[in-house]
Amino acid sequence: MRLGINLGYWGTAVAEDSSIITEVEKLGYHSVWTAEAYGSDALTPLAFLAARTETIKLGAGIMQMPARSPTMTAMTAATIDQMSNGRFLLGLGVSGPQVVEGWHGRPYGKPLGVTREYVTIVRKALARDEPVTFDGDYYQIPFRGAGSTGLGKPLKLMVKPKNPHLPIYLAAIGPKNVRLTAEIADGWLPLFYSPERAKDIYGSLLDEGFAASGDAEKAERFDIAASVFASVTDDLDRARLESKPMLALYIGGMGAKGKNFYNDLAKRYGYEKAAEQIQELYLGGKKMEALRAVPDDLVDELSLIGSKQRIADRLDVWRQAGVTTLILNSTDPKTLRTLAELVL
Repeated sequence: MRLGINLGYWGTAVAEDSSIITEVEKLGYHSVWTAEAYGSDALTPLAFLAARTETIKLGAGIMQMPARSPTMTAMTAATIDQMSNGRFLLGLGVSGPQVVEGWHGRPYGKPLGVTREYVTIVRKALARDEPVTFDGDYYQIPFRGAGSTGLGKPLKLMVKPKNPHLPIYLAAIGPKNVRLTAEIADGWLPLFYSPERAKDIYGSLLDEGFAASGDAEKAERFDIAASVFASVTDDLDRARLESKPMLALYIGGMGAKGKNFYNDLAKRYGYEKAAEQIQELYLGGKKMEALRAVPDDLVDELSLIGSKQRIADRLDVWRQAGVTTLILNSTDPKTLRTLAELVL
């Protein structure tokens, strides 16, 4: 099992101090990941880090597909991959209706169809075997629809990625999306991954996706890169409290009522009443009450917190759950060093 570090939405903080990334690179960490919502983008911090590191891989976790055309994503991926000497990991996700339609001004559409077409086009562009053409339900290249000049012509990417097998990861939670990820992607970026429940909830979905890919060896190469809140501390109650704001935000407020994928996931984990209560409070503006409604049991299930020995005892569960890259949601030096000692 490899280790990564997740800088989250606020990757721009590395401009003030990137020493923690330098340290985890020396410790042997596999990757550093950044995210985006509607603040700082995921790619600019990675370009910044590419110039300040040598071996650690640079993961977009994730780039929002509605924010960029598939060919723009291929251009960006190839550029950062060139500048980092083949260290880029391309993570993609469809985001949610509130951000897609409320921020990017695009129809949310059907995420499965959009994702399949998007990844197909990105792979075609990065392969550079021929000029890109595509005629799908969501993307047409060249464009020939209403308002077209008719002058569009198929083009081939001018920049060749350093890594000819640049990996594509997908963020997925819902059953159909997880199955699709196993079929068409090189890796999976699950959020709020429960190692105890992984086999029952995800096992058959992954197997079905691998089978649909037609690649008999895909399961052996597939990277399950799960994010986890981590904190090495003797104050377990405080660590639980520190992990709850993110859980309350996602379960309660990351989506509308009836259209919140993280809320649905908490319910699939068996926390139906808590998920409903957290959402009711959060959407009602009672964020502190929503935070307090997050069960300690859920925190313990999804996190690596507590003493060094407590975390060491939990790591085997994550290994057995098939996690190949453990991405830590932490920038605490003590936590990062201790996990390196335990895992690497």
